[in-house]
Amino acid sequence: MSRCAATLAAIDAANAADPDSREGQPAAQLYGQRMSSELSRLFPGASEILQIAARGQHIERWVLQRRDYEEGRSGYLKWRSDLARHHARRVGEIMREAGYCEEDAERAGHMLRKEGLKRDAEVQALEDVICFVFLKWYFAPFAGTQDPDKLERIVTKTARKMSPDGRARVLEEFDLPEHLASCFRA
Repeated sequence: MSRCAATLAAIDAANAADPDSREGQPAAQLYGQRMSSELSRLFPGASEILQIAARGQHIERWVLQRRDYEEGRSGYLKWRSDLARHHARRVGEIMREAGYCEEDAERAGHMLRKEGLKRDAEVQALEDVICFVFLKWYFAPFAGTQDPDKLERIVTKTARKMSPDGRARVLEEFDLPEHLASCFRA
């Protein structure tokens, strides 16, 4: 087994412990597989490190619960920041165990912490994949829980994080209501 395959398998094994199995398998494991699938479709020439970062995007996400942070935006942002650091640390540990060098592990961490968004092509590719996975598998159930104005703000923020090519593909691939589709045209 290649070190990349071993790393992906170890990420899946870690995510198999996710207690949320509402969709028939552990949620973090399913999310990682969806990330890999979309990465392969959108960026078929992705580097091994980007493939690993995509699979590990939500590694052990359940260990840091949103409810353990203060309410409101600042608590939400702190939770997200702590999650990104946790994902980067765990993926780095797994990569080093599989034989990757420190530089490769840190590169994956760089991507998982979203350092260089809009400036680093691989960080941007990861963000585009994250947005596609959200829109394809998680948007519809999420949208039903949100106030329409808040939902439009969330979609606008999502679109702003994407590359121009990513936004164009969203418009080609998803049948969004006009008020939400317009967020991807800016």
